Amino acid sequence: MGEQPDGHSAAEQTYTYRPSLMGAPWVFALMPDALRWEAGRRSGRIPYRDIYRVRMLYRPVTLVSHRFVTEIWSTSSPKLSVVSTSWKSMVEVERQDARYRDFIVALHDKLAAEQVEASYEAGSPPFIYWPGVLVFCVLTAGLVALAVKGVAEGAFAGAAFVAAFFALFMWQIGGFFWRNRPGRYRPDALPAALMPGK
Repeated sequence: MGEQPDGHSAAEQTYTYRPSLMGAPWVFALMPDALRWEAGRRSGRIPYRDIYRVRMLYRPVTLVSHRFVTEIWSTSSPKLSVVSTSWKSMVEVERQDARYRDFIVALHDKLAAEQVEASYEAGSPPFIYWPGVLVFCVLTAGLVALAVKGVAEGAFAGAAFVAAFFALFMWQIGGFFWRNRPGRYRPDALPAALMPGK
């Protein structure tokens, strides 16, 4: 079996991303019986049977609003995060949608084939998600009331500004809560809202 320049077998499916501009890239490789990872001088090998929890999330950041994360817990390694974006420069973060999607699907295929009895979780933890939803609803009601009051008092410019801000607020924050609703999934049925589009 041939070796690639980075030392991985040509038969292994790999995924690489840079979590920060100055930090070392993270490299993941799907071996026949284990997940291998490298980050600078640190590295490890996690047998699939040691993975007990997988969580898929939607996590936008300042420079990229379309960012997905898969967290992996195991008994033989610290928590690992596979992220769909990679830093390229001080002002550029690259989306790696197709490569991320292919790797995450392949990872779950491995877990399913090995019949790993892990906990497959989607979205934010409930104790974080539901208080956030409550705050979101209160803020939404406040913006609607403010816009209605502006129209009633004839302050149409102010009402229009509030309406525009409300639309942006709903698109950004509403989308975050819609994608990150807590739940469970099966390794053969990944949550579409937590995967980049094809």
